[in-house]
Formats: sequence, C-alpha cells, structure tokens
Amino acid sequence: MARQLRTEFPGALYHIYSRGNNKKTIFLEDVDRYKFLRILNKTLKECNILCYGYCIMGTHYHLILETPESNISRGMHLLHSTYANYFNTKHDCVGHVFQGRFHSILVQRESYLLELCRYIVLNPLRAGLVKHPGEYKWSSFNEMTGTIEQEHLIISTQWILSNFGTEPNEARKNYLNFVLEGIGKPSPLSHAVANTFLGNREFLSSLESILKPVINRKRIAREQRYAYRPTLSELFERSECFTKVFRNKIIFQAYSAYAYRQVDIARHVKLHCVTINKIIKAERSKCVIEHSSLTLNAKNAKF
Repeated sequence: MARQLRTEFPGALYHIYSRGNNKKTIFLEDVDRYKFLRILNKTLKECNILCYGYCIMGTHYHLILETPESNISRGMHLLHSTYANYFNTKHDCVGHVFQGRFHSILVQRESYLLELCRYIVLNPLRAGLVKHPGEYKWSSFNEMTGTIEQEHLIISTQWILSNFGTEPNEARKNYLNFVLEGIGKPSPLSHAVANTFLGNREFLSSLESILKPVINRKRIAREQRYAYRPTLSELFERSECFTKVFRNKIIFQAYSAYAYRQVDIARHVKLHCVTINKIIKAERSKCVIEHSSLTLNAKNAKF
C-alpha cells in the first residue's frame, strides 16, 4: 500500500488532520478537549511550531501549523503519543487511539492560508452543531476574535489579523466578517494536488528539488512523487501547431521525464496506445543513436 509523502523543510506550512481509529470518538468529554489543547500548547512550545488555527471535533481534529525548524513529524509524534497515553489511561482503553499516521497537506501561504483558517473553524456549522462559529469553544475562532481567556491562547494571531487591518479591534471585526462570508463556500481542500499539496503551479514547481529525490520510492503514490511536473495540457500546449516530429519528442518527454502513463498520454493526444508505444520506442532509439554518436566524436577528438 502506498504511503503518504512527508515533505519537511524550514518554514513549511501544513493543514494537519487526524481521525480516531476506526472513526471512533477520541474526545469523549470536555476534559479530553482541554487536555488535548494543553498537550498541543506544550508541543508547540517544545518544538517551536506555530499554530494559525485549530478545530477539535468528536472523531477528529484540524490544525494549521508552520514549522520553522523542519520538524512536523517529531511534533506530531509527541502530540499523538502523549494524548493517546492520556486517553487510554483515563478511559481504560488499549490499542491505537488515532487511525494510522496523521495526514498533512503542504500549503502555499499566500493563496490558501486564510481560506483554510476560515474553513476549519466553520466545521462545527457544517456538522450542524452550532449556528455561529463563536458558539463553538473548541476552535481557534474565539481566540482570533479575542473572546477567550488569555491563559488558553495557543495560536499565532498576528499574521492572520494583519491581513484584516492595523488596529486590533478593526482587524478582529473584519476577520469575523471574513469567516461568516465563507459559510456555504466550497472547501479549498478540493484544489489539493494528490491530496498532499495545496498551491498554484509556481508553488508546485518550487518543490521540484525536494520531490525529485523521492521519485524512485515506489511506496509513495506516483501523484505525490511527481506533483511538481507540468500537466499534459501544459506539455502539449498549442499542439495543433506542432509537427509530428516535435509532437513525438513531447510524447517521449512526457513518458520518460515526467512518468506519465502511456494510456494517459494516448487519451490526451487522441492516439491509440499501440501508436504511443511505437513512438516512445522510436524516440528512445534515436536517443541511443545520438548518445553513441556523441561518445564516438568525443573519443575521436582525443586523438
């Protein structure tokens, strides 16, 4: 079974979520939620991780985290193991509390951070638990709007609020209106590539140096290993202007350099799979001949 790719680097921003094992409830009482927040607060301080938003539901939770020190796996291991030990001891349970590994989506700050912070605090409304985000005390909404006791503050409010005004009260009011305007809007997570990366084409391209070393890790899903690659539409842009020779070179590039499947290439260029296979074999032979010719010329040049 393919595993999710863990992409870690200084300054990485993530949407994190995790569910209870077998979708079971992992927050049975308010005291469990308070305990989770205290453990989260301690983890953030110990690992130097920034939190821009959270929402604790019954069977799962959402976090928006930034890692200045490239340590998301360490931080999440500490959070999960500490809470699991607490939960099993308090409720006389054994076994896994969380369902597998935590899920993370690497996020482009400029395009999606604010949208995600709004999306997660509206979870209780979508679930029908409350009619206003301020009625739910287990999300970061009330911390952001300043209506919660100071001792419980665990999120970094400065960057978020700076997008809504320079005066604190005005910024909080504008933030509140921004959240309410998001009611009924589609999830920004629907734009995630391979359910792992959330950002525009430039953002994905910037990850190429990070993702290339994992290309040959077959246990990681192909869509994640090659998330930075251009789409087939981008590769074959203005294909009606191509000669067959140039088109065939692009077909070979799509297959050899970007690991697109022959069936997907065939579907895109509206050719039979057998034809695509023949083109790829022919282009590979040309490459071998060109390489041999260059090698021979280089040897002759020495003499």
